[in-house]
Amino acid sequence: MEKIAAGNNCTVTVFFLAGLSVKPELQLPLFFLFIGIYLITVAGNLGMITLIGLSSNLHTPMYFFLSSLSFIDFCQSTVVMPKMLVSFLTEKNLISYPGCMAQLYFFTTFGIAECHTLAVMAYDRYVAICNPLLYNVTMSYQMYCSLISGVYVFAVFCASVNTGFMFRIQFCKLDVINHFFCDLLPLLKVASSNIYINEILILFLGTVNIFFPMLTIITSYISIITSIFHIHSKEGRSKAFSTCSSHISAVAIFYGSAAFMYLQPSSVSSMDQGKVSSVFYTTVVPMLNPLIYSLRNKDVSVALKKILERKKLI
Repeated sequence: MEKIAAGNNCTVTVFFLAGLSVKPELQLPLFFLFIGIYLITVAGNLGMITLIGLSSNLHTPMYFFLSSLSFIDFCQSTVVMPKMLVSFLTEKNLISYPGCMAQLYFFTTFGIAECHTLAVMAYDRYVAICNPLLYNVTMSYQMYCSLISGVYVFAVFCASVNTGFMFRIQFCKLDVINHFFCDLLPLLKVASSNIYINEILILFLGTVNIFFPMLTIITSYISIITSIFHIHSKEGRSKAFSTCSSHISAVAIFYGSAAFMYLQPSSVSSMDQGKVSSVFYTTVVPMLNPLIYSLRNKDVSVALKKILERKKLI
């Protein structure tokens, strides 16, 4: 890490990112693996947004939330993966201090937005299954816009607070950041000043942005499962379960890996374990979400077939 020192003050100019692996023989295979993941992620999420936009039968709150989730996943992977791909091809993966802080800010923003979007989607399913007659009133266009706006505003606020507190930290050590992008905990590992406030802030915001959305999801699904068991029709129960199963799969992967990374103090967490966890929620989850929702959702499959048939006729 390059620095300019003056007395006890340090002005960092450049960080070195260690990347996923230091083994030279793994760099090229990892590059091809992750560029494939990134291309699938971009195609899948932009394709989902386009499909929902073009299909009038998908113009419902459930699919508008899914479209927002796809946008978040696209942005999240684009914030992290291009720089990660560069690390496989260069001997020293450098990132400037402003670039590092910008990456941290946008990564945090979209990560928090995903947490709350998944919770909002669970609430949407709760209203649809438990109060179907009031669904159109409860999940009106105004309510949808308010929920989505609230998600982004809160995500920007939390990211601004977290990143703002990172600027108070001095970095003087010559350690390499043991990660493939600028994340909160790896940055704190190479800090030269007191990080106690930052650790408390991460645990607090991590609890707010992981525990409370999870509580919303669990509460919603307890009510959903109870309602499903009261449905007499086997076909009705199957349809209700199918609309929820894809969301549950996405929630389990995302929240599991995020909680493992952030809901423990940096003093007891391993960065090597953290890298594996980070790969899941920064690369694997954004790739899997559109696949999960398209393969396990009949409405999406039908809409896709209609679009493809329309193109064949043209």
